[in-house]
Amino acid sequence: MMSLPAIDTADLVNFLTRLLNTPSPTGFTHRALSLTEQALEGLPVTMRRTRKGALVIRWEGERNTAPRGLTAHVDTLGAMVKEIKPNGRLKLTKVGGFAWNTVEGENCTVFTRSGREIRGTLLLTKASSHVHSSAVNETKREDDVMEVRLDERTTSAEQTRALGIEVGDFVAFDPRVEVINGFVRSRHLDDKACVACVVAAFKALHAAGKKPAQTTIALISNYEEVGHGAATGFPPEMSELLVVDMAAVGEGQNSDEFHASLCVKDSRGPYHHEMSNRLRDLADAHQIPYKVDIYPYYGSDGEAYWYAGGDVAVALIGPGVDASHNYERTHIEALEATTRWILAYLLSE
Repeated sequence: MMSLPAIDTADLVNFLTRLLNTPSPTGFTHRALSLTEQALEGLPVTMRRTRKGALVIRWEGERNTAPRGLTAHVDTLGAMVKEIKPNGRLKLTKVGGFAWNTVEGENCTVFTRSGREIRGTLLLTKASSHVHSSAVNETKREDDVMEVRLDERTTSAEQTRALGIEVGDFVAFDPRVEVINGFVRSRHLDDKACVACVVAAFKALHAAGKKPAQTTIALISNYEEVGHGAATGFPPEMSELLVVDMAAVGEGQNSDEFHASLCVKDSRGPYHHEMSNRLRDLADAHQIPYKVDIYPYYGSDGEAYWYAGGDVAVALIGPGVDASHNYERTHIEALEATTRWILAYLLSE
């Protein structure tokens, strides 16, 4: 069994940090996709954008008899301006599936059509306990009771519109990235951690003077959080698809923050059994630490491709991420294990 190329872990974490600090709620992903393109410059790949806006990377392999697909998504949870309230504050609509309490009190940025970026904070409408007493605890967090307090002098809808803000503007919540004691904690590790692993694997392969065993088409999708990210963008001759997405960590789950995980079933059913077993064989052969798990409230870009009619085998791996769709955390060991697993797959016969 050949040894796998060495991973530049410092570069992986550096790129991940920059990617996490680049706002990219679903529908507003152009900056993060451009950053990913820049990270892959100098590699023997071709890159293009789909009409939908996703990034497609093609690397010609040693053979082209059974091209393989690889996907991770760069879009994250976020919001859009639903209404400019009479008091000048903003009512939002969610982009992606999360609960308001997971972002309550978080700072955010509103991206206006003119290009101006305006800061604010997401708060409960009855945020002060000195004013509202028990209502602060008793109020159910729903759309109608959450608002963005802008860091501008505005107390009316007219004043807010004069700032350039309008209905439909995107809103991104601060990621608050920190790397400490080997842990990476931040919002939106789902799925930027996996994009960083894919980029790190490609760079490690190139640095070692190697290429994939089969021609590989990597799709960095931009609509996964709303369910249809990788539904299009792959060539019809592709034979199988490896999805790289975060593993859910928590009570009742087998995954943890220190391993890569193989998801064999989620809310939409089981993944391809033979392909999953082949990935387990590769991990065993290369001594890659991994877990096997099932996620009952989870879906992926692999299933989006299946639902769109993709006739390929699909399997899913990714680093363990604690508190998914909240303030998330993983460990560098899980990132390294996932990257090595991608490398093992790319080099496998």
